[in-house]
Amino acid sequence: MLSSNAIVELHDQLTRAWHFPQGNTDPEIIPSPNRDKQKSVSNAEADFLAHVARQHRANFDLWHIEDEARTPGATDAELADVKRRIDATNQLRNDLAEDLDRALINWLAPQGLPNPEAPLHSESPGLMIDRLSIQALKIYHTCEECERPGAAEGHAERNRDRLAILEEQRADLAVCLDALWQETVAGTRKFKLYRQLKMYNDPSLNPAIYRKPAQGNRH
Repeated sequence: MLSSNAIVELHDQLTRAWHFPQGNTDPEIIPSPNRDKQKSVSNAEADFLAHVARQHRANFDLWHIEDEARTPGATDAELADVKRRIDATNQLRNDLAEDLDRALINWLAPQGLPNPEAPLHSESPGLMIDRLSIQALKIYHTCEECERPGAAEGHAERNRDRLAILEEQRADLAVCLDALWQETVAGTRKFKLYRQLKMYNDPSLNPAIYRKPAQGNRH
């Protein structure tokens, strides 16, 4: 059901495809995994990878929206718009990470898993996959910097060093994800759905919103 190799490969495939869409600019379209490999995965695995792809798309969009916030010369109005888009996209990213854990928990439930008596893991698979998604984006853009024409002397070497660290960290995290899943299926470890319960987007919970009357109610 869960394979870190499949997830990492999908993250990399989608990151490349979305940067070079070949005329297809629709962000809702998610390229399918390699057709040959699709034959060897179950419907449940394919559905789960589709969840992974949607969550990665949110991180992809968030990465590039945050880049806009650092554009030299951006006006206050432009920055305000970018901030609102960042908040909405970050909320989506977190919601989709929770959906990953729900999908896994729903798949495990008929088997009586996760084992309620097993030790609790501090991080859920959904949050680990979210971290792998961000690592994929860091690796892609660091590779770009390794080859950027006209960069200052030493820039490529510095980024090759950074790339080696990022790849090692991703490999370590992938091993940990596989270990958590294998132990969960074996009943020797459990995870829970980690609800992040963001407050800043909720008008009833953010005092900056509910303490300020709407424009039409000031008089």
